[in-house]
Amino acid sequence: MEKPVVYFIVGPTASGKTDAAVACAIAMNGEVISADSIQIYRGLDKGSAKPTEEEKRGVPHHLIDIVDYKDEDYNVACFARDAAACIEDIVSRGKAPIVAGGTGLYVNSLLYPLDFSAAGPDREFRRMLMDEESAEPGVLHRRLAETDPVSAERLHPNDLKRIIRALEVKKATGATLTENGGDFLNERQAKIPFNPVIAGLTMDRAVLYERIGRRVDMMLENGLLEEARKLYENCGKTPVLALQAIGYKQFISYFEGEATYNETVALIKRDTRRFAKRQIAWFKRDKRIRWFDPAEYPDKESLHRAITEYFKGAVTI
Repeated sequence: MEKPVVYFIVGPTASGKTDAAVACAIAMNGEVISADSIQIYRGLDKGSAKPTEEEKRGVPHHLIDIVDYKDEDYNVACFARDAAACIEDIVSRGKAPIVAGGTGLYVNSLLYPLDFSAAGPDREFRRMLMDEESAEPGVLHRRLAETDPVSAERLHPNDLKRIIRALEVKKATGATLTENGGDFLNERQAKIPFNPVIAGLTMDRAVLYERIGRRVDMMLENGLLEEARKLYENCGKTPVLALQAIGYKQFISYFEGEATYNETVALIKRDTRRFAKRQIAWFKRDKRIRWFDPAEYPDKESLHRAITEYFKGAVTI
């Protein structure tokens, strides 16, 4: 049986992945599968830039709002399982699955088979690590650098959720995230059950950073501060892992009187820029990606048509 085709739209935050995915889905009778590790959580709306119903334009979106933000057990293996089920369902209905998102680990869990079956959640271990990080910020990333330098290089020191997961995998399996397949070099030559066609959005770094600044401003206008405050008050002094995400973590110091509002906003923008830089480095490693720069097209519609044409043409290759 011929493998189905699964389309991917990847790239850094604020690059326009959601718009592109929706446009392609409309043109190709498709549905969108979100590959965003924050959009999975209910309640984390403004800081994750979840698409509104208007932005979805009637296109079904999957794997958004599927987990309570206090649930600390959802991980990349869960996403790979759920996304695979979505792909199978969408294909069975004769539609095109379009995976869109910037969480590299989520995307690559589909593109490169991983095996974390022996690494179940260990809440006590996670809490111990969180306590250590609270007492000495940065200690977990330094520890990861000693045991799995490849993963440490790719994870931002503030990305506690994935740093803790990497340490958890090491504890449970005796092997590093990289040794479990997380290097994404696929040296085992494992097979995936579909044919991927990948489009990436890229642009001049200054343009991207300007877009990030505008996006953060828009999030704040839409109620990010109020959302972050509500979540912080619900969690108390020990925020859950989901609230370590950019846009939420930075407000903790503000709520505790350790930073001003303007300092907090500046920090969110800075950390988002740094995150985008790491996303770019992550995806640039995959030579299968066909990159699209919006600056090379007269308008957004032309860009979306070009991506759609690439997708449709790649099917027959």
